[in-house]
Amino acid sequence: MVEWQTRQTQNLLSARMCGFKSHCRQTFLGLLAQVDTAPRRTRKGRTMESVRQWHEHSLASAAVTALKGNGFKALYAPSAEDAIAALKPFFTAGARVGFGGSMSVAALDIRALAAGANCTILDHNAPGLSSEAKLDTLRAQLSCDLFISSVNAVTLDGQLVNVDGTGNRVAALSFGPKATVVIAGLNKLVRDVDEAFERIELYAAPMNNKRLDRPNPCVKTGYCMDCELETRICRVYQILRKRPSLSDFTVILVGQDLGF
Repeated sequence: MVEWQTRQTQNLLSARMCGFKSHCRQTFLGLLAQVDTAPRRTRKGRTMESVRQWHEHSLASAAVTALKGNGFKALYAPSAEDAIAALKPFFTAGARVGFGGSMSVAALDIRALAAGANCTILDHNAPGLSSEAKLDTLRAQLSCDLFISSVNAVTLDGQLVNVDGTGNRVAALSFGPKATVVIAGLNKLVRDVDEAFERIELYAAPMNNKRLDRPNPCVKTGYCMDCELETRICRVYQILRKRPSLSDFTVILVGQDLGF
């Protein structure tokens, strides 16, 4: 009888321990879920997101101030929606709008915005264009009413840095269109010109080569190899230290990553 009671007591204690462990596990998982979904905070109680936004705004503000000092019109749009709102006044019915083949511009679907405003679209990447029609479009962009593009890098001291293959983009950014607007995400911000070219060699060039399916060495290595192939797309190097003297030139920095 004593042995039987002992076994019963042990079974009861075992069951209670299992229940206690299960309860503890559920409580722990519940607390863990709360930690995972709660905003990350620093020692001062600031969320990680608020710190990131402060940093982005600080860098963008510095770049905008420097760009204005170099003669450009410049503004910071915290979101894609803010960037689109800033762009709308540039579009007027019948205006000839050229596009510089930019992934940043494509990400914001600015072409559709221009079409919705009844603008005439000059897009050399439009489907179905013959080689001759594409070349005619590239030339027409040089004298359009509004040219919209991105750049490869924007320095904190207000310079714009580009590397082109054909040169149509850097040509239009230098002179020709009645008005020019550059759209750039914060991923394009760099400290100076040296860092701008480092960014181009490490990110923009290899990623654009991959996008265009070029058989260049950087597609294999992931970084620029300064190749000498006929298929090389890095051919025309441009630094806009100041606003081109006869250009109406606006730079919009957007508070998110855009393009390569």
